[in-house]
Amino acid sequence: MAKTKKPGRGIPTEQDILDFIQSAPGIVGKRDIARAFAVTGADKIGLKALLKRMAEAGQLARRKKKLVDATRLPPVAVLQVMGLDQDGEAYAEPIEWDEQAAGKAPKIVLGRGEPPKVGDRVLAKIEPARDGHYRYRAQIIRKLSDPSKRVLGVYRHLKGHGARIVPVDKKARHELQVMAGEDGGARNGELVEVEIAGAPGRGLATARVRQRLGDMENQRNISLIAIHQHGIPNEFPEPVARAAGTLKPFSRDGRTDLRSLPLVTIDPPDARDHDDAVWAEIDEKTGGANVVVAIADVATYVRPGTALDREARIRGNSVYFPDRVVPMLPERISNDLCSLREREERPALACFMSFDKAGRKTKHRFERVIMRSAAKLSYEEAQAAIDGRVGGKTDGLLAPVLQPLWRAYGVLMKGRNARAPLELDLPERKLILDAHGLIERVVTPLRLDAHRLVEEFMIQANVAAAEELAAKRSPLLYRVHEPPSAEKIGALAEFLRTVDMSLSLGQELRPRHFNRILEAVKGKDYQHVVNEMVLRTQAQALYAPDNKGHFGLALQRYAHFTSPIRRYADLIVHRALISGLGLGDDGLSAEDISRLKDTADMISDAERRAMAAERETVDRLIASHLASRTGAVFRGRIRGVVGAGLFVTLDDSGADGFVPVTSLGGGYFVFDQTRHALVGERSGDTWQLGDRVEVRLVEVTPVSGGMRFDIVSAPREGKPISRRAARFAHKGSNKRRK
Repeated sequence: MAKTKKPGRGIPTEQDILDFIQSAPGIVGKRDIARAFAVTGADKIGLKALLKRMAEAGQLARRKKKLVDATRLPPVAVLQVMGLDQDGEAYAEPIEWDEQAAGKAPKIVLGRGEPPKVGDRVLAKIEPARDGHYRYRAQIIRKLSDPSKRVLGVYRHLKGHGARIVPVDKKARHELQVMAGEDGGARNGELVEVEIAGAPGRGLATARVRQRLGDMENQRNISLIAIHQHGIPNEFPEPVARAAGTLKPFSRDGRTDLRSLPLVTIDPPDARDHDDAVWAEIDEKTGGANVVVAIADVATYVRPGTALDREARIRGNSVYFPDRVVPMLPERISNDLCSLREREERPALACFMSFDKAGRKTKHRFERVIMRSAAKLSYEEAQAAIDGRVGGKTDGLLAPVLQPLWRAYGVLMKGRNARAPLELDLPERKLILDAHGLIERVVTPLRLDAHRLVEEFMIQANVAAAEELAAKRSPLLYRVHEPPSAEKIGALAEFLRTVDMSLSLGQELRPRHFNRILEAVKGKDYQHVVNEMVLRTQAQALYAPDNKGHFGLALQRYAHFTSPIRRYADLIVHRALISGLGLGDDGLSAEDISRLKDTADMISDAERRAMAAERETVDRLIASHLASRTGAVFRGRIRGVVGAGLFVTLDDSGADGFVPVTSLGGGYFVFDQTRHALVGERSGDTWQLGDRVEVRLVEVTPVSGGMRFDIVSAPREGKPISRRAARFAHKGSNKRRK
């Protein structure tokens, strides 16, 4: 930039200011500039106006009330580790960067040393890079907030004994002593994050309070435990929020107009965002069906390499708690611009599919469209209309929209039945909260045909996306579910022998083989436990750039396409379709492609993190709900068996608790790993996985979600077993598996 004329006497030029900021050893403020250029008196007003104009023009940015050159990084900055480049070197991006003023954030190669993990935040010293591939090179000064030294717990003030921290982790054996003067102003009963300051000698480890998170008496704060314990980002950085707030309406250019097609959204009644809509018609000549699945076009707003994209990739997915949602994308996108609201125009990526009368997909295509949802329906509303209870929004939709959808669903189910995916019967619990965030009741939602219809339509759209991109040889992220391991199949076979069932180990097992087992146990006392054991046999699904099929769905290729508002994998698939089909300039970037493996690992980890956080929060909420019922007797089922005792799940609430083996009485109990049972060494009394039991609630720890039970019902009769015999039987089963 050429030097400009001084705006007034004693006031530096724009270039003078930029040169000074760039040469200064640290970040400077207005006072530093005024002092450096001897600006005094009335000239300070002119300097202030000049700095304001430079900021508005994007030449300067504010970071923590200090002025910096918006196009350059400071000598020390906080960075987020983004992945590995093609040479295997870790690279990062700055946490604070003004994209509107300076364009995309620069990539920074990290110096050699102990490699940080993707997603880590580090404090680093930054200098210009010598080669041309990166603008900057950084040397890590330290990792920020080492999770090994952070503990979440409840602050308890003990009169005359200082303060203690009761850890929320069930595995924590000891409380922590709060150091004098290091309570951070915490109040009794508050959830806090502390840093362990010293290891214990003879007493308790010491800690200092770093953050106050909320009063544990308020159940709405219970989900905060899981959010902080698992490191789930729950606040959008200012640049991300700002970027979402400045998004412009989508362009209609190049889009097919589907506004006259009566697409409908069918979701849970409490859904806040709606990213999929469906429509279908029957081909009366062939008996087949034509189906349209329209998905919110998130890619038109979330472009590769932007602040919105980086944050979505780090989050990986939305996390759903009973009392809140931690979204992957800001609400401006997820609940407004990309939510397929009723009777409002929205951009979408639509999958058009045709099926023959046997439910086999014969063709498909993808287009970017403009759509307008004809109605926002809940599963219950749609099902009620089909069952003859038409009313409200469904009045007038039954014949033209809903009946064709259900007839098409019948066609698709023929194909599903022929494919024979895994059909597990394991009901899920749902917490119903009142206006105060307290549990009103725990229910097991009824599984409706409306649920199955939407699920099957989404599966077929996901298959079409995977097939289309595979045919184009396009990079993408597959949803992979590998077959069970030989070891797990062997363990299942051993267990099935205990209930007089067999599983042939000499064949290539497919989902239909497991379905035959599940069908054979329907209505029997051990139906539930066999379903549980079949589930435990399965591998965990994950994301990968290489296709390995989806065992559970009995599909050769499968990718997630239908939920880009809440899953980053789907956004990658959308971009791949846009690039592969020439549907715009907002498709996959070179950077997206180069780091697919890193992205797959990151979002697979994020998914597991979300599942654990959601499950733990439900456990804590239910434990809090039952805390006043200590001493009550409940019916339940044994869901797990270990040498130390039994895990029992209650029927009415789905709450999980533990029965210590020492409370069973009747002498020593042997752990029979093959049968998943505790057996009396002398009595033969047996407690086995899946058994129905009655238990008394003895102790509740709401902060950790832990509950302890005593069994009050009688055990099943069995044969005594010695410890040696149990060990020998287990070793023998291991040999047979090998």
